[in-house]
Amino acid sequence: MARIASAAVVAALLVATAVAFAYTEKLKLTPSPILGTRVDKVFSPVCDCERDTATVFFRLRDPDLLSVDIVDDGRNEVRQLVNEEPVPSGPVTVVWDGRDDAGRVVSEGSYRARVRLADEHRTILLPNPIRVDVTPPSIELLAIRPRTFSPDGDGRADRVAVRYRINEPAGAILYVDGARRVVKRGRREEGTITWFGRVAGKPLPPGGYALSVGARDVAGNLAARTRPRTITIRYVSLGRNRIEAVAGRRFAVFVSSDAARIEWRLATRTGTVKPGTLRLRAPLVPGRYTLTVTTHGHTDRATVIVREAPS
Repeated sequence: MARIASAAVVAALLVATAVAFAYTEKLKLTPSPILGTRVDKVFSPVCDCERDTATVFFRLRDPDLLSVDIVDDGRNEVRQLVNEEPVPSGPVTVVWDGRDDAGRVVSEGSYRARVRLADEHRTILLPNPIRVDVTPPSIELLAIRPRTFSPDGDGRADRVAVRYRINEPAGAILYVDGARRVVKRGRREEGTITWFGRVAGKPLPPGGYALSVGARDVAGNLAARTRPRTITIRYVSLGRNRIEAVAGRRFAVFVSSDAARIEWRLATRTGTVKPGTLRLRAPLVPGRYTLTVTTHGHTDRATVIVREAPS
């Protein structure tokens, strides 16, 4: 009897193995009930940006009773997104906000979507991992060159270069007086942002501006901005805004500009010189005059007080 029982067990095992093998081979030959799968690779549920959710997309070959949930690396369910809903054949889009069934943001790590089809009696774990990343990058402003420039488009010191370093691949962002002005293409960990001192295509007026840099990583997390550093936009500038001179005698004033030449006007006289120390002769008649210097449509002025020559 023992031998007969043992033989029966062996026979049952062989039959079960054969059935399982046949079922496995049948699955291999059966077309997948879902196709065209696309899944977002990485996102941040706390970024408050367009990447704060992950989308799972696939096409259903036949109508079915559909369930979709999110599982962690241990195949443990963390969020049920769809629960036995009748779905027609065609495209299916499911969105996950990075939270579990209790509404809490899940831990950083990799997750996968699991699809259950009741009519097909199939459970399919999608191979595409979804990475949750809630840690923002950090960025360091290394240098700004030059600190004074003139965005007049003449090719002479008309741009400023801001060099930075990020602790992970991310897109750098330049802020001017707190407003975002340049978004760097690509996600290099070290690079340079160039700013031409323009807003909406127009050069900004002369003066001081605060520059800082930030960054946004692949998941959408935004780095804290660096401490602002001041740069100066200058087109042409006189070293003094009030000049005292003696009638008929020479005086000097420094003219600062990146232009090759500047134009000056004092009373009825005019001229064109290189930037630097401007030496002029005061008018012969005592009085109050205006010295005007101009380049590329930008102007600076100083008051010239001419006094009588001592007797």
